[in-house]
Amino acid sequence: MQVSISGKGMDVGESLRAHIEHAAAVGVTKYLDRVNSVAVVVSRESHRFRVDLHGNLGTHAGMVVRAHAVGDDVYATFDSALEKVEKQLRRYKRRITNHHKKEDAAPSRARKTVLQADVAEHEETAANGLAAGLVIAEKATDIEILSVSEAVMRMDLQDLPALMFRNAGHGGLNVVYRRADGNISWVDPEEKVA
Repeated sequence: MQVSISGKGMDVGESLRAHIEHAAAVGVTKYLDRVNSVAVVVSRESHRFRVDLHGNLGTHAGMVVRAHAVGDDVYATFDSALEKVEKQLRRYKRRITNHHKKEDAAPSRARKTVLQADVAEHEETAANGLAAGLVIAEKATDIEILSVSEAVMRMDLQDLPALMFRNAGHGGLNVVYRRADGNISWVDPEEKVA
């Protein structure tokens, strides 16, 4: 993780710089080791100090954490801003780690197949309806049981364009995917009425 420290209208001394680098590295990586960079800006507002923190979580959606604090002591002000960032990361981690999952809720097994992109150009089809000879890769995979918010979070953290999951609310198959306009779309099929 890269920590960049700058002073706005003031000089950041070596002692403060060392304190910020150590505390930011320990405090941020305690909750999430995927943070790419943290930028710290220390500035002076009349007789008080202001510390702004900006951290890049390294996810596809460009998720960031931001916090600022104002105080009389620059060290305490930085610690206060870092505490706010740690609180955000703690909440973020709690959302992606569900401690209340049922032990009997095992993921479904499925087969993931990768097909060549230009399938439409080939007219031969195999017995299963897929184009013959165009399978690039095939492997077993798990379809996890997740809530919609957990599925979106996992899709972002794993940098996936789409994610199929079994909805924790009703057990049906659902898909979340990132649209071309940047928004998230959720497909939840209706059950067939007999």
